[in-house]
Amino acid sequence: MKSIDNLFDLLNQTTSSPVSRQQFLKTAGRGLAVGAVGSTLVGCDKKPETTASSAPATVDTPSGPVPKLPATSPPAEVPADSTKPIELEQIKAKTEQQEGSTPTPLTADQRVGYAIVGLGHLTLNQILPAFGAAKKSKVVALVSGSPEKMKKVAAQYGVKKESCYSYADYDKLRDNKEVQAIYIVLPNGMHAEYTIRGAQAGKHILCEKPMANSAQECQAMIDACKKADRKLMIAYRIQYEPHHRIVRDMIQDGQFGKVKSIMANNGQNSDNPDHWRFKKALAGGGSLPDVGLYCLNTIRYLLSEEPTEVMGYIHSTPNDPRFKEVEEQVNWLMKFPSGIQTSCATSYGHHDDKNYKVLADTGWIKMDPAFPYTGLQLETSQAQGKENQIVQHKISDVDQFATEMDHFSECVLENKVPFTPGEEGLQDQKIMEAIYQSAREGRPVRLAAVNKKDAFRGPMPKES
Repeated sequence: MKSIDNLFDLLNQTTSSPVSRQQFLKTAGRGLAVGAVGSTLVGCDKKPETTASSAPATVDTPSGPVPKLPATSPPAEVPADSTKPIELEQIKAKTEQQEGSTPTPLTADQRVGYAIVGLGHLTLNQILPAFGAAKKSKVVALVSGSPEKMKKVAAQYGVKKESCYSYADYDKLRDNKEVQAIYIVLPNGMHAEYTIRGAQAGKHILCEKPMANSAQECQAMIDACKKADRKLMIAYRIQYEPHHRIVRDMIQDGQFGKVKSIMANNGQNSDNPDHWRFKKALAGGGSLPDVGLYCLNTIRYLLSEEPTEVMGYIHSTPNDPRFKEVEEQVNWLMKFPSGIQTSCATSYGHHDDKNYKVLADTGWIKMDPAFPYTGLQLETSQAQGKENQIVQHKISDVDQFATEMDHFSECVLENKVPFTPGEEGLQDQKIMEAIYQSAREGRPVRLAAVNKKDAFRGPMPKES
């Protein structure tokens, strides 16, 4: 106890802000007393010089004084080029997993301004929140048929009142100089009209999948954007996501030998027969263009080639009110020029299941789940000696909507062709129509031969 008394006396002799014995004991109990007088223990034979402007050595808290530490900023290299990341000091040992580069978002005035058309589930739950993770994109306008909902959303995301439009006022986007691009998030049957009108208003168009309800509508959208000299991109988020990019590279590089077949499924148990997805005029079809499209488009992306033949089968549960106008379940086969055959399935009537498996002659690649917004899992298997080695690949999630929007923004800023332009959406529509035809006629349907790799895509996006 004597040493505590000595320390207490020393503290009050060497500080300009004496503390009570009760405060001192509370602080000492936390092991902070030494820190409070640490600067006085060197040369403690005399009191430190103080001035009226000297900062106190401690900060009072309800539990007593604690040492006041100097505010510091970590050392960093700050490049003059705003597109290059700030480099912070090393923290982890080089043998440990390292952090990625610091983000390099564009300043607000450099970002592409988007008008979001439609404030439904996808917009409110995914697209608008994604602007918080975007580096090159910002939301500046809204279009909705619900004034009350739009008013609240505008306040939440900082959209000006004068940048909120009804569907009747949609064409007035022409006069909004902050809007460079329009993101169409409407029922499928409305995509063609609002794409064409948006292009005529002088705006670039990012359109949700499926592109439209027919190949004729898809072609009209492409033609309108070309005539207006505006860019058109279909929002195939999977093609901008790192897990699938790695699978594509594995296949293209032959890491597991020659691919023989792919099995894919994307289905869910959808309800509410009054929803627009169960109305053919608005949806164009049932599970196939909505969730089955992911199987079709992802396989085409992974293989970089186009199918030459399809065979389709359709089933809907009799008397189920959901399936009076659209189909419940579609299963289909596809043949590719390389000899690869694929088996795909989609449904609105079974428990949530979203996956695919690539079977090659020296191993397999599995994504399960493959198509959700987060939580994707990649697994591979390959023989190692007398055993099959199964590897779980740990890959960080990205915000898929922020990634796809930023790619389109980059295309607008740098005048580049999007990786998934309108032609990519048109090709999917042609194949889906062939699947429906096959199911109706009960026979395989041949497709036009396409010999070029990635025939309908633009330049590959940069890897993040």
